[in-house]
Amino acid sequence: MSAPIEIADGVYCVGVKDWNVRNFHGYTTARGTSYNSYLLLDEKTVLVDTVKSGFAGELLENVSAVVAPSKIDLVISNHAEPDHSGSLPAVMAAAPRAAVVATARGKDALERYYAGAWRFNVVKTGDEVETGKRTLRFIATPMLHWPDSMFTYSPDDRLLFSMDAFGQHLAASGYFERDAAPGVVMDEAKKYYANILMHLGGQVAKALRELEGLAVETIAPAHGLVWRERAGEIIEMYRGWAEGKRAAKVLVVYDTMWGSTGAMAQAIADGAARSGVDVRLIALAVNDLTDIATEVLDAGAVAVGSPTLNNRMMPNVAAFLTYVGGLKPRGKIGAAFGSHGWRGGGAKEVDEALENTSIERVREPLTCVYAPDAGVLDSCRALGASLAEGALSRSAE
Repeated sequence: MSAPIEIADGVYCVGVKDWNVRNFHGYTTARGTSYNSYLLLDEKTVLVDTVKSGFAGELLENVSAVVAPSKIDLVISNHAEPDHSGSLPAVMAAAPRAAVVATARGKDALERYYAGAWRFNVVKTGDEVETGKRTLRFIATPMLHWPDSMFTYSPDDRLLFSMDAFGQHLAASGYFERDAAPGVVMDEAKKYYANILMHLGGQVAKALRELEGLAVETIAPAHGLVWRERAGEIIEMYRGWAEGKRAAKVLVVYDTMWGSTGAMAQAIADGAARSGVDVRLIALAVNDLTDIATEVLDAGAVAVGSPTLNNRMMPNVAAFLTYVGGLKPRGKIGAAFGSHGWRGGGAKEVDEALENTSIERVREPLTCVYAPDAGVLDSCRALGASLAEGALSRSAE
């Protein structure tokens, strides 16, 4: 059980930690995660979000350590996804006088999920609720990352309950960003953004504009650690990611069958490295899609290679391109490459898939028959140099 901790005067984190979850609908969570719920004590008692259904008992125990659940007046649902709303039926049973605060889309989703005969207070951007000494303000953030999503802001505490924004899939013994090992919390925040929010840059930018002019000293997300000392820093990181800022970085992502496409990948990486850019050589057979997508987030250029299997690209390559295509990376250049035997097709299919990811292709697919000779490897090194030049140019934009 996670003991409640006070994160601001009269505001407690009463959520739970899921130490051993390793897959979150396709997102690999090597460090586990948490489902954060927050309890505000005032003239009205307010619970901000619940937790995944299997942890309802632990949530109610945590609440009970602070106040009897029956005294809860309001349950704010910033987001209806079941990892945050799954315990809502149990909470409402324990708090029969409570009303649920949600957007109109949130109310619809919760009613469809749980068919609960609950009282709702439907809110939109700018609406406020008085709880006593506090005034809670609501900011609708549609498609961040569901249509129902919203922020709840407490001006008196300078505290933003940010739902999935600014989160990390991270279970830690502490509660604040300072409680994680140096670099871990920012690494996990970047991974979270890349795999969940990369394709929603426009909506992220809009949400950040809604925060302009607000004093935000503490950010309490729905997953991971609370931002206090680095709240301003993570907001600026989100701003850069939403704008599509890129580093002078080249990724060479590939699968290989008998080593020929792998040799081409190595030559492309070598050619790029000679320009002094950051180069990552990533074999799909031994790397995780979640981690690769994180590298894609701020890369300026991406080369993708595949041999040909049954006239098609390799399944690992297809999975990568499908996954990244859904994330819609912005402002990147790239190229396809690969070896084939008596009949090609793999690299051509990669090229077509790259077009669907919005990556700007700089040339026709670079291919060879069977093993690459010296001339092909020279062409690979030249391609790497070209990608490096493009990545350097785009990083300066």
